[in-house]
Amino acid sequence: MTTEIKVPVLPESVADATIATWHVQVGDKVSRDQVLVDIETDKVVLEVPATSDGVITDISQAEGATVLGEQVIAILSEGEAEAAAPAETKAAAPAETKAAEASAPAASGDVKVIDIVVPVLPESVADATVAAWHVAEGDTVTVDQNLVDIETDKVVLEVVAQASGVVGKIIHVEGDTVLGDQKIGELNAGASVAAATPAASAEEAISSDELASPSVRRLMTEKGLKASDVVGTGKGGRISKEDVEAAANKPKAAPAKAAAPVATDTASLGERTQKRVPMTRLRKTIATRLLEAKNSTAMLTTFNEVNMKPIMDLRAQYKDVFEKTHDTRLGFMSFYVKAVTEALKRYPAVNASIDGDDIVYHNFFDISIAVSTPRGLVTPVLRDADQLSMAGIENGIRSLAIKGRDGKLTMDEMQGGNFTITNGGVFGSLISTPILNLPQAAILGMHKIQDRPMAVDGKVEILPMMYLALSYDHRLIDGKESVGFLVTIKELLEDPTRLLLNI
Repeated sequence: MTTEIKVPVLPESVADATIATWHVQVGDKVSRDQVLVDIETDKVVLEVPATSDGVITDISQAEGATVLGEQVIAILSEGEAEAAAPAETKAAAPAETKAAEASAPAASGDVKVIDIVVPVLPESVADATVAAWHVAEGDTVTVDQNLVDIETDKVVLEVVAQASGVVGKIIHVEGDTVLGDQKIGELNAGASVAAATPAASAEEAISSDELASPSVRRLMTEKGLKASDVVGTGKGGRISKEDVEAAANKPKAAPAKAAAPVATDTASLGERTQKRVPMTRLRKTIATRLLEAKNSTAMLTTFNEVNMKPIMDLRAQYKDVFEKTHDTRLGFMSFYVKAVTEALKRYPAVNASIDGDDIVYHNFFDISIAVSTPRGLVTPVLRDADQLSMAGIENGIRSLAIKGRDGKLTMDEMQGGNFTITNGGVFGSLISTPILNLPQAAILGMHKIQDRPMAVDGKVEILPMMYLALSYDHRLIDGKESVGFLVTIKELLEDPTRLLLNI
């Protein structure tokens, strides 16, 4: 039986998407919920998981190809997975023999204890939190394997194994607050696999990240479960959504003695339940900054609307040539950034910030791009946007979006920025009032593109319209400047050739 792998349904304001990364190849065996491919839109990256176990028999759209919503991009054959199982079993025996031979020298060698320490934290970060241990005491690890995630206010730092061996003592557990260079565990480098787990198999050494796809891991987080709490029924012990639901619905045994408070507290109220989960450091930071922006600024929002038809026609005419020439797709965000940069040049106060009793005017144009990530909304910075071409802007935003999704953004990429652009239209937002990103003086909100009847030269026409929202600090920016700034963006977007002519 074959199953079609399709592009997910795209938001209404997104015309098309791009195949960003294939995680499998033709002939690869996959398990249910395993991520097969990343689909990139103007702002977000969508993951396409396997709907069942099977073998990838055809990939019709390669990386970089432009695709539409619900377009077929690959074929998954379910029956061939079982047929290939005997061959895999035969091939596994020599592999296990080689693994056993490889571990023999380690067993006879000396064991060296290596400290697992917190990485050096950026100067602006006082402490951090142990977010997630991917291993337990006694687990066998290989060199460069991710052991633990350390979460700061903005970024997540990965601590990898410096050598192959066995995890010894874990000093600081998940949720503990730690400092830079602090010891949080020990690694017994050179310890044999047999010494740690005599009956361990190659499949049991798979990390929790490999046992569950991102969507399954998110479900486990929502249910308050860890990989060790769930019994995987898939091949190699892989965990499916059904396994998570079964573990969540399984009645918990009464503890023999009073246990210490845990991070997730579920209070039963008959058939109704409540789950108490502590805020992550990033969520705490977001909450603090939003309240600070609301309470410490004189924030106002002005609105306008823009006819997106000229840009949509321009993209439809040149997107194929643009992608062939620059090896990147032509999206909406490059037009937004270009228009904002030009408007900032004409209205310097919008590109300024308040520092105490001083006004700081910036003669450079670093644009913060709001990116939705699994950990929350972040605003990495696109540096010197005025010096970038349309292709450079598209590639820069794509890189920031992928890093944000994978938790790879650095502190340098998160700091600074003179003006923020946020696009809630990809999620279906029709109109909103964005909150300032301090210490910036203004933020532009883009929204859903929707067909609406408009009066044009005394006639009613159906046009793709989008609302613009500019929130600004009235202490620094007057109404005349804010409206003029927003009208400039409207005029540039409705006549994109003005961006080239600088008029």
